[in-house]
Amino acid sequence: MNTRSIPDRLQSPLERKLKSWESLLLLVAIGIFVANSFASPYFLNAWNLSDATFNFTEKAMIAFAMALLIISGEIDLSVASIIALASTAMGAAAQVGIGTEGLVLIGLATGLVCGAFNGVLVTALGLPSIVVTIGTMSLFRGISFIILGDQAYRGYPSDFAFFGQGYVWWVISFEFVLFAIIAVIYGVFLHMTNFGRTVYAIGNNPTGALFSGIRVGRVKFILFLLTGLMSGIAAICLTSRLGSTRPSIATGWELEIVTMVVLGGVNILGGSGSIPGVVIAAFVMGLVTFGLGLLNVPGIVMSIVIGGLLISVIALPRLWTMWSAR
Repeated sequence: MNTRSIPDRLQSPLERKLKSWESLLLLVAIGIFVANSFASPYFLNAWNLSDATFNFTEKAMIAFAMALLIISGEIDLSVASIIALASTAMGAAAQVGIGTEGLVLIGLATGLVCGAFNGVLVTALGLPSIVVTIGTMSLFRGISFIILGDQAYRGYPSDFAFFGQGYVWWVISFEFVLFAIIAVIYGVFLHMTNFGRTVYAIGNNPTGALFSGIRVGRVKFILFLLTGLMSGIAAICLTSRLGSTRPSIATGWELEIVTMVVLGGVNILGGSGSIPGVVIAAFVMGLVTFGLGLLNVPGIVMSIVIGGLLISVIALPRLWTMWSAR
């Protein structure tokens, strides 16, 4: 007896949710959590679970902005270098006695300036974002190396440590609360506002969006600004947590952030994706890296795992499409 599958548009909202990428990713996250609890007797300790959140909160803050940028059809590979430059700027300011409020403003301003620089090169000059941000990735980190060399900035104000080391209640860190607030803001921003709909429209058909009256260049410039701003916020949290600044800070984060976004279901070619998916992907990657850390797995193996995840989530949909066509 032949059976017909029900088209997606005729399925109930609950059925579509259960068959979504986010639901599958949530099952993966639960499976990893259970596997970690059996793999290490220390995993279920409340303070260890709290420490596990530091593996992804700072990266996820940038990933939310990166998700919007990739949905629009662009990308920013300079985010880790923006962190290095913002941290260097804060460190230099701390050496001359600038207080915590001033350091926060400097970190945010540095991120915004770097994001604006990328945005101008892409939107005003029409340069490909991947080429531009590969260049600024070297530029921003190169400036940090010129300023610091093999030295490090220390001596931050004592109250500056709260951003990366403080706890709001019991084991709930300030960083985790900030991550949750930013996730809600970006979720509303992307899924419940006209601006979010324009981001999807641009990613699906930039020419059509332009002829529909959408100011494509301005929207993309704002997205680069947001990515720079979130990099500045991440720089504040990371510098506060480490208590020092080196030019090598956050090296390799761009790979992990892009992996987090793509693993969350954002199409690397633009046009689709969701913030809930990125949130779940952040937890998946945090659980994976923390679990491997508890098992004393070397960092290079973790890099291999992250690289493998990125290749897999890009290749699997294409392989699935080819298999279905056959």
